[in-house]
Amino acid sequence: MNITIRQEQINDYKTTEDIVKKAFANMKFSDQKEHELVSRLRNTNEFIPKLSLVAISNDTIIGHILLTKIQITNDKQTSESLALAPVSVLPEFQSKGIGKKLIQEALKKAKELHFNSVIVLGHPTYYPKFGFKKASLWGIKAPFEVPEESFMALELKENALTSNSGVVEYSSAFFE
Repeated sequence: MNITIRQEQINDYKTTEDIVKKAFANMKFSDQKEHELVSRLRNTNEFIPKLSLVAISNDTIIGHILLTKIQITNDKQTSESLALAPVSVLPEFQSKGIGKKLIQEALKKAKELHFNSVIVLGHPTYYPKFGFKKASLWGIKAPFEVPEESFMALELKENALTSNSGVVEYSSAFFE
């Protein structure tokens, strides 16, 4: 299967939201509103168009990934990072490496754009394949109750998180 990854365009939005909705339709941990989150995030200052990517097969969009700006804050400092949320692939194309390609390309682009780290709340056996480790190793905490092994961070630049402990501040779009 030939897969192309490119930046999402405005005229892709409806298709992308439909893909996100279908991708999470049967996920038991889902609130079935991830597509609404994507739409809300696009209307925030945290949205980075270059980090909203689509996967295409035979001229059809079959997957999407979004990285948005977040902050890691403690009493002494605030540092910028990225949230990986969500990554979506149409059900009939899942388990074919498309999500992996989307994640790899998004992380590569984030590094090219000089971001230093990425935070994800995700499956604890999937994301470590990309280098993610428990965020708690750096003293980074979620702003809500989550299993420690599911809240992970990745340094895009060596030692980028060494002095960035604190609580992650997500865009308000995550909580609407």
